[in-house]
Amino acid sequence: MRGLSSRPTESEMNITMYQASAPRFVNMLNNLSGILDKAAAHAEAKKIDPQVLIGCRLYPDMFPLGRQVQVACDNAKGAVARLAGIEVPRHEDTETTFVELKARIAKTVEFVNGVEPAQIEGTEDKDIHLKLGKMEVTWKGMQYLLGFALPNFYFHVMAAYAILRHNGIELGKRDYIGNP
Repeated sequence: MRGLSSRPTESEMNITMYQASAPRFVNMLNNLSGILDKAAAHAEAKKIDPQVLIGCRLYPDMFPLGRQVQVACDNAKGAVARLAGIEVPRHEDTETTFVELKARIAKTVEFVNGVEPAQIEGTEDKDIHLKLGKMEVTWKGMQYLLGFALPNFYFHVMAAYAILRHNGIELGKRDYIGNP
């Protein structure tokens, strides 16, 4: 067993593109689904119209809760699909209830889990082309995953968490992090 002060070996430091992507997205999406369960239970217990929570924002120019969930799902499925070289599934963005938002998360998790590790492995240097508004960008796979896809994904999951926490839902760090 390696002590706390010793340096990890090279094999202990390696992480694959698959390990850094699909399982991380699935873990956080499952946590987000659990967070929505707590929000739905809170709304029912306090007699709050769920639409009020789904429409809440942290600030007027930010997306409301429902859109934060949709964008988090879009980031996860988009990143995995682009790295795997397959078509990004389309969702219609019509979810208006906690049940529908949770179904979208489940559909996204199913897609991500359906991508084989071999489809993502070795994509560190793969060119990823993306259109962001009027701008088109190209990244290498590792740069795209670590510098854009994961931070963007975590931003929207955290925004959803923060909206609900701000509105009184009893959530803690464990709800967000889950059991990594």
